[in-house]
Amino acid sequence: MKKIVFVAALVSAVVGVSVSLLTSTLVSNKTENVKYEQTSAPKVQWANLSETGQPVDFTYAAEQTIHAVVHVKTVYKINENQRNRHQQPQSLLDFFFGDPFDDGNYGYGYPQQPRESRASGSGVIISADGYIVTNNHVIDRATEVEVTLNDKKTYTAKVIGADPATDVALLKIDAANLPYLTFGNSDNVKIGEWVLAVGNPFDLTSTVTAGIVSAKARNLGQISQSNKMDVQSFIQTDAAVNMGNSGGALVNTNGELIGINTAIASTTGMYAGYSFAVPSQIAKKVVDDLKEYGIVQRAMLGVYMTDFSPETAKKFNISAKEFKGAIVTEIMSGSAAEIAGIKQYDIITHINNIEVNSASDLQEQIARYKPNDKITIDVIRNEKLKHFDVVLRNKVGGVNLVKSNDELFESLGATLEELNTNELERLGIKNGVQVKTLKYGKLQRVGINKGFIITHMNQTPVKTVDDIKEILKDATGGVFVEGIYPNGKRDYYAININE
Repeated sequence: MKKIVFVAALVSAVVGVSVSLLTSTLVSNKTENVKYEQTSAPKVQWANLSETGQPVDFTYAAEQTIHAVVHVKTVYKINENQRNRHQQPQSLLDFFFGDPFDDGNYGYGYPQQPRESRASGSGVIISADGYIVTNNHVIDRATEVEVTLNDKKTYTAKVIGADPATDVALLKIDAANLPYLTFGNSDNVKIGEWVLAVGNPFDLTSTVTAGIVSAKARNLGQISQSNKMDVQSFIQTDAAVNMGNSGGALVNTNGELIGINTAIASTTGMYAGYSFAVPSQIAKKVVDDLKEYGIVQRAMLGVYMTDFSPETAKKFNISAKEFKGAIVTEIMSGSAAEIAGIKQYDIITHINNIEVNSASDLQEQIARYKPNDKITIDVIRNEKLKHFDVVLRNKVGGVNLVKSNDELFESLGATLEELNTNELERLGIKNGVQVKTLKYGKLQRVGINKGFIITHMNQTPVKTVDDIKEILKDATGGVFVEGIYPNGKRDYYAININE
């Protein structure tokens, strides 16, 4: 069994969680072969040549890339009661790297004074005015983010937005005339193509490694326990990637950004031959959404699916001549797929005339669109080809774009009401907003009950409902809630706003 390890270099101990993977197939790069006739040995074929017959030159791509890749350093400030004593780690990242909100004693002893935890990773400058793309897990729950350029200049970065489902985040520094990389088209990447990975493994800045693309649309299984909507469609390479490379650049020999290095497969926590990158076509869409809306406008088809294969055909009693595509195993009520007429056990083969060979392919294609976008889907039903025009919807079933702050506030799942002066005096507090009703949402999930009075969020006093909205707007990962119940009991909760 191999482990999927996100490659941000955190100071906590690395603990593995096993995830099954398919072994990648070794494929030589497509090149001109040079043959030597020998009498005592078989013909020798050299596979490290370019199409011109010369050795592949990586120097141009390396020179273009190292100046646009930055070192991202993060700080986590933890206070004594910001974590429930027996709280379980919220995601596999906590298992891999430890939880920055734990003191290292796994819930059995906490620091008496505030302390800091530090981590680091990589990022890629994508515009001259200071926009930087990195991984969500590099900056998740950070209270401070610092960026160091290749020329050693250091800046404080602002988190514009983050998307746990794709593990992509967008930062901004106040700078101009910066070197940057342009997005290439990951659809054009071919298996066997040479690529470079550039990042800061083990705090070793501007490190360049080379390899080939060994697979596309790779699904690694569930990598985030807190997010059930992970988009799983990675570019797999054999370029050496280690902790600290997270958020760094995967580029082709033209120096175009074709992926964001994100994870490795390893039995030890160190590089063991496989690395994985978010394709540029996904990363670019996420970045564009974060810049424009502050949140990813994720389109939903509304189906559960699995890879179509001889085994699934037999399981679902489907006859077919070929076994390519994604089989629809379940359709959500009222979804875009149901409205369009797609049915259970349909085999999706194309999205807008682009071939779909697996569930990962389907995820990658849908991830490129926004709610209310119109697409054409081709399916095989009873061995006959059918075409459907589909209007994609948002995750709550509508077709409108979602506003970031409104969605975050609604996700709390509560009706909140400001307290009057008499109620504040009776409780002996200066400010607070009370939870009047609860439905399933973030507050209920962390154990907050009806009647709880929120006095502080992220150590900021809460006097009005608008105060909560403002705090949520500026939050990037974790929100820490302090308050009191009407019986006088004080309590503290940690909320992951990205769940």
